[in-house]
Amino acid sequence: MGTDRSRTDRPRDGLARTIGRVALGGFLAFAGTSHLTFAREEFQAQVPSWVPVDTDLVVVGSGVVEIALGAALVAAPARYRPWVGAAAAAFFVAVFPGNVAQYVEGNDGFGLDTDAKRLARLPFQGALVLWALWSTGAWRAWRSQRVRAVTGSRGVRK
Repeated sequence: MGTDRSRTDRPRDGLARTIGRVALGGFLAFAGTSHLTFAREEFQAQVPSWVPVDTDLVVVGSGVVEIALGAALVAAPARYRPWVGAAAAAFFVAVFPGNVAQYVEGNDGFGLDTDAKRLARLPFQGALVLWALWSTGAWRAWRSQRVRAVTGSRGVRK
């Protein structure tokens, strides 16, 4: 994920990755905007009861972060996209306890009004992590960096 790669060594964005990255960015920007406006109360249902911060502050803060990540996914130059993808994936991991708390505490929100629906939703967070890593080339950049670390710059195993 380093930024020291030459132009020819940068991962190329295929059309599918570009569409995936822009779509994820749009999704995040929309979700972040909804945190601040029409779905604010729904998002409050996802804040775990054990979080020692005002629920509304958590919702507003996470909304601002989502808008920033969404904009970065759409607009970041290619050489920074792996970093943005890693940050988006980390964000999805960081908010996962809220999804688990919504299930464990039985909080309704976004039509998730049964334990079965709340439980069925949990695996989708992993899909978001994978989507962020794939669409930005973060996974590929991490793997190529590890290969360079093991083999050295000449491709010969150290």
